[in-house]
Amino acid sequence: MLTAEQIAGFHQDGYLVIPDFKTVAEIAAVRARAAQIVDAFNPAQSKSIFTTKEQEKKIDHYFLNSANNISCFFEEEAFDEHGQLRQEKALSINKIGHAMHDLDPVFDAFSRGPALAGVANQLGLMKPQIWQSMYIFKQPGIGGEVRWHQDATYFETDPVSVTTFWFALEDATLDNGCLWVEPGGHRTAMRERFVREGDEVRVEKLDTTPWPGDATAVPLEAKAGSLVCFHGLLPHYSAPNRSAVSRHAYTLHVTDGETHYSALNWIQRDAAFPVRGFV
Repeated sequence: MLTAEQIAGFHQDGYLVIPDFKTVAEIAAVRARAAQIVDAFNPAQSKSIFTTKEQEKKIDHYFLNSANNISCFFEEEAFDEHGQLRQEKALSINKIGHAMHDLDPVFDAFSRGPALAGVANQLGLMKPQIWQSMYIFKQPGIGGEVRWHQDATYFETDPVSVTTFWFALEDATLDNGCLWVEPGGHRTAMRERFVREGDEVRVEKLDTTPWPGDATAVPLEAKAGSLVCFHGLLPHYSAPNRSAVSRHAYTLHVTDGETHYSALNWIQRDAAFPVRGFV
């Protein structure tokens, strides 16, 4: 259970770091399962990369179809000028997404349970709904930058309710590309909206508030096993990983079912594949 101080800190700063939330055994289970998924992935199926730069120009059917299945995406720098992998496949994958929490038993077990349900409730989510899961590798040497953004851009609700649950599966440090955030930045405006209509996507600019700079951004170094929770309007970023050490993490994006979930959000569910919560 969270303390009153932790809850107050979340509302004040827009984020909360909870050390030792996951055990060594739980982390080992999802890391092993992620390795199995990558090993089974045939690069001939897709050479789709994941990038946060000019996203609307990079989105393809493979990405759109990943909304409700399990797909692998390459790092931007995974391929050479001839389209060949620069290093082995296991060191070339940027992430796995986006429905492992519902489609894979190992990730389902990691993504749910009374402890997570309790945290969500204490942070104000009355009816948590898990829309997206991502296993992020942040590969050594080529781990890509994730530009400043707000997760509410991708999971718009009225009122804003999306909350990110970010699990450190390895130590996240300044060297290997830890998160950076702007304390209190969740009280700023939503700057962009990622809209999907059929197979077309676009990014709408909503507000000209500048992204944080060195004066206000702070790093969130986190030990393996830590859970970082942050508000959907909190600006956050991670630098490229140029170190020799990876930075594995797993994230869940969760909205409150008591709010209105936009029909223009890129991930949708229906009765055949209903969105579920933590229990």
